[in-house]
Amino acid sequence: VQLQASGGGLVQAGGSLRLSCAASGGTFSGDNMGWFRQAPGKEREFVAAISRNGGSTIYADSVKGRFTISRDNAKNTVSLQMNSLKPEDTAVYYCAASTMAWSIRSHDYDYWGQGTQVTVSS
Repeated sequence: VQLQASGGGLVQAGGSLRLSCAASGGTFSGDNMGWFRQAPGKEREFVAAISRNGGSTIYADSVKGRFTISRDNAKNTVSLQMNSLKPEDTAVYYCAASTMAWSIRSHDYDYWGQGTQVTVSS
């Protein structure tokens, strides 16, 4: 499975960005999908996850109410709509696929994209 994340950039605090992740080489509808992020000097942290059919989602408390994860199984894509961005959201964002687990833990994910940089200025 190959994952290609895109959509990062520089935005002012309070602004919005939409990240996308295109999957290829596997059975996308069979994978739970997640977004994680890693800020400089910090460990990778969970952001959001969505189940195989899109019926269930879960968010980190820090982004709940501001971020929305969605997926389109016909297009093999998963997206992360980020609103009301804050400087503390600055990080490299990674999409990931889990063939087995519905999880917020990074080690449950089997495949990772290359990451896309999100920078929020104050």
